[in-house]
Amino acid sequence: ALTDGSFVDEFFLGDDKIDMYLYSTAGQKADLDTLGQLPIYTPSGAVLPLGSLASIEETIGTDSLRRVNGRRTVTLNIIPPRSVALETGVQQVREELVEYLRDRGEIPLGTEIAISGAADQLDATRASLLGNYAIALLVVYLLLVAIFSHWGYPLLIMTTIPLGIAGGVVGLALLNGVGAMLPLFGFSAITQPFDMISMLGFLILMGAVVNNPILIVDRAVKNLREKRLGPRDAVSEAVHARLRPIAMTTVTTILGLAPLVLIPGAGTELYRGVGAIVMFGILGSALVTITALPALTVTILELNDT
Repeated sequence: ALTDGSFVDEFFLGDDKIDMYLYSTAGQKADLDTLGQLPIYTPSGAVLPLGSLASIEETIGTDSLRRVNGRRTVTLNIIPPRSVALETGVQQVREELVEYLRDRGEIPLGTEIAISGAADQLDATRASLLGNYAIALLVVYLLLVAIFSHWGYPLLIMTTIPLGIAGGVVGLALLNGVGAMLPLFGFSAITQPFDMISMLGFLILMGAVVNNPILIVDRAVKNLREKRLGPRDAVSEAVHARLRPIAMTTVTTILGLAPLVLIPGAGTELYRGVGAIVMFGILGSALVTITALPALTVTILELNDT
């Protein structure tokens, strides 16, 4: 009760049970020399020092020594606030806490520090995501090969994937930049870290950003084969014919994701990063599809003819 607080009661806030603890500043100032002088209120109403009621002895706080790989081990649990992403918290512990203590000589020589627990799970999740990215790229490529019956045209379409990912990164940075200035206008600040959940947005983008380029390249190839048009005319007609459906799908997707990204609410901070990456990634991909992709398609088709 002195150092860790005392449980008082509990109440329910919606569906969450909230425990109530009573804390005192006296526990933070207690040491072995003054511990016996702390006042204790007895049931009779008298106030007695702790030393008159109990014998105070300094002893080992545990009856066992934990060893890992033969070395004595002490475990320190760190729980970051909910507002701090796990990856950010791990980085702060490594760089701002551990390195700071090492530089000041607070950590004795020969002492090894290993960050584990949720940090290990974070590394495992990151490695799993990288593997999923590679598998997703391969699956998308093989599906496009099956659709076009060609090994080269899918590579042309997949050039929009890194540009879409770049658009997602820029969009997330733009969201944080604009969100940091909202308090100047009387609104709450919006801060979205680049966490593991946000990285799932890139996995979604790999399958989403290729949709619009498929329309352009497929139409251009058909114009080239069936209508016997030249590369420039084939691509120009494809852009003119597919511009409206590209604009419709892009606008509907952006407007559908906009409430998740721009309107704060309960739970939105968890998936706001995914929404921002997908929304800005699709927007960037649409711009590339009607500008850079047609020029690249003309170049490839002309080289193919020669």
